[in-house]
Amino acid sequence: MLLEPATTPGRRDDELLDKTASTIVAAIRATDTPGWHTDNRVFGVIFAELGTVDKQSALTALRARITTTLQSTLGPDELNRLTIVLHYFPEDRGDGGQGGPVTTPLYPDLIERDETRRVSRVLKRALDVVGGVTALALLCPLFLAIAVAIKLSSPGPVIFRQRRIGQHGVPFIFLKFRSMHTGNDTQRHRDFVTEFIGGHMPSSAAPQNGHVVYKITGDSRVTRVGRLLRKTSFDELPQLLNVLKGEMSLVGPRPPIPYELEAYQTWHRRRVLETKPGITGLWQVNGRSRLRFDDMVRLDLRYAEKWSLWLDLKILLRTPRAVLSGEGAY
Repeated sequence: MLLEPATTPGRRDDELLDKTASTIVAAIRATDTPGWHTDNRVFGVIFAELGTVDKQSALTALRARITTTLQSTLGPDELNRLTIVLHYFPEDRGDGGQGGPVTTPLYPDLIERDETRRVSRVLKRALDVVGGVTALALLCPLFLAIAVAIKLSSPGPVIFRQRRIGQHGVPFIFLKFRSMHTGNDTQRHRDFVTEFIGGHMPSSAAPQNGHVVYKITGDSRVTRVGRLLRKTSFDELPQLLNVLKGEMSLVGPRPPIPYELEAYQTWHRRRVLETKPGITGLWQVNGRSRLRFDDMVRLDLRYAEKWSLWLDLKILLRTPRAVLSGEGAY
């Protein structure tokens, strides 16, 4: 919670702010952390224990509790001069506490890092555009061949479109070559990822060549052409269009499906906050489906922390070998 008096030219509300801060400090719990967000101007409290109640209910109840507490010591005029803003971590894109964009109070480290990497981010975007355009130009015959094979093998569209979550929780339409029959139920995959993200051995996971594979194998929903596309990762090629649109990068974490994000622990969500999603990344060139989910997230966070153009180039150069080997691809 951030609280500050409305600013009036030539007037400071130090007395009101002191009275407000004293009232709140006397009413909060031992697990809550009060302090100055901006010295003597903006007062804040971190409410660390909210239980299992859903987000909107928690914010509504907390605002009502704060207002009731302040009404015991402040008059209506004083209360009307206060601005109270609630932020919920991890903050979703479009929340901003009160319906605005993602705000800086919860992510000062990310904002500072982005500022210091401004030039590098421009170069990364340039690499994405040049690499994306070049790949599309070179792979046009392959795109055409895959489209014909999909059409001849099973009824349905050539391109599979799916809502995914990008950086800062921004949703976008994710593109792939269709590798499954149309009209499939997603419940099997929902159950799988819930177990996988929760750190349990999914019932669908199976040993392959002496390794445990954390992916649904032998899936009857996948077409014959689809199995080949998945084995070679050619089904991912349409994401080059997502890269050109700025929704993805050539290198970065894989973007989650919304129901996957719902199963994330708080620290898992950093992978959708810290960098733009990508077609390939450290996970893809280090075992892919043979890694546990927590290990995959750690690789994504390591990439975000150690990111450089040279690291992107190294991952891109290692990707063809990972694709040709088919290791971890099912």
